[in-house]
Amino acid sequence: MAEEFIMTKKGYDEAVEYLNYLQTEKRKEITERIKVARSFGDLSENAEYAAARDEQTQNELEITELENKIKNARIMEESTDHSRVHFGSTVTVFDCDLEEKATYTIKGATEVDLDKGVISIESPVGAALLGAQVGDKVTVHAPNNFEYQLQILEIGGEDKPAESSK
Repeated sequence: MAEEFIMTKKGYDEAVEYLNYLQTEKRKEITERIKVARSFGDLSENAEYAAARDEQTQNELEITELENKIKNARIMEESTDHSRVHFGSTVTVFDCDLEEKATYTIKGATEVDLDKGVISIESPVGAALLGAQVGDKVTVHAPNNFEYQLQILEIGGEDKPAESSK
């Protein structure tokens, strides 16, 4: 059985849109760069040609990976129940060790964006938070046997964002 990729409907739609971009526009751009680079002559010492071919290889690998994720996607609905942490929840926590607040939104691995606080449901933090309620302290089991505690301050979602961590 193929690996499942958990996504929101929005994340799935964005993946399909990005795949379309890679298969059409980006492929054309790379093909044109290869064509121009070939016109420079000797391909064995043509850095532009080698770079364009490398980019083509990377693009094709990304297309293959994205096609697999889309084909094996499992779209999960985001819960509107804010009494517990669910897939799609936006959670404000207090890190008991660092003594600071952080806000995370829990989504599928394909939608992770650490700069925006979007973490995977399968990550150590995401897994620890699932099912917890406001006021609960959860233990995060990080790599290398490192553990730390987070206390749930607020639970929200797209319809009710948790407070900002600022």
